[in-house]
Amino acid sequence: MEKTRNFVLRDENGSEHGVFSGKQPRQAALKVANRIGTTKDKPARIMLRERGTKKVHVFEGWREQVNAPKNKPDWMPDKIWKPNVKKIGIETLGNI
Repeated sequence: MEKTRNFVLRDENGSEHGVFSGKQPRQAALKVANRIGTTKDKPARIMLRERGTKKVHVFEGWREQVNAPKNKPDWMPDKIWKPNVKKIGIETLGNI
């Protein structure tokens, strides 16, 4: 069974802001994309550094409003936000 990993959100200046967890970097990136709330026409660049490493996972992320599934629970609205991410690559930091 995989352990949960922690990823720190970085901005373009190299400042680190929040910690997002997931078993895979993509799972953490989806959480970030849902919070940022950009569109598919103008996706956000998401850079996540894995804690304890010098690896930075780079994604493009956005969210879009879609119809809820047919078998949705009663409390769920008819339209929901669906996050999407596309992996650009992995960068390595020189100095941390």
